[in-house]
Amino acid sequence: MHFELTCHLTDRMKVKTVILLLQILAISSVRPDPPPQSLGAANLVNVALRGKATQSAIYTSNEGRCQADAGIDGNRDSNWNHGSCFVTTNAPNPWWKVDLLQSYIIASVTITNRGDCCAERINGAQIHVGNSLENNGIDNPLCSVVDTMSAGETKTFQCEQPMLGRYVTVYIPRHEYLHLCEVEVNALVQDDA
Repeated sequence: MHFELTCHLTDRMKVKTVILLLQILAISSVRPDPPPQSLGAANLVNVALRGKATQSAIYTSNEGRCQADAGIDGNRDSNWNHGSCFVTTNAPNPWWKVDLLQSYIIASVTITNRGDCCAERINGAQIHVGNSLENNGIDNPLCSVVDTMSAGETKTFQCEQPMLGRYVTVYIPRHEYLHLCEVEVNALVQDDA
């Protein structure tokens, strides 16, 4: 009985996933720029809040406000001194990654840049989405590139097309600090209503 129920639930999830993918395909072929908050029977939801974050290295500070989880605490406060930003050490190729704990169809990533210092550090960062942990997710497909962001700015970076992935990595391909105050992963989630 338990095996039959598990198989039935798994099959039902597969069917829902296929239906959702077909809806996305139909919408993307008709309208390349979906509305920001709703897409047919799917809604955009920040799934990063459910995840677990890690980073290449933790900047050591007496205040102790540099942990990766600060990037997914739901707080867009851009002043590092208020405790809602993460910072890596100044090192080659710093990265920050969130494990969403399951795969989602990701449409975009919204980033809040640090506002009290050094806004230019994020310029040129890459956002990768996929299901591989190879090279800390940096080898996953590219969703978008952060061209420029001003101090304290919140900006949404659209993937060229919705991408399936469990891991989202923000990576700077140079020697730099990586610091952000919020990373929101906007996934298409089936509306069960």
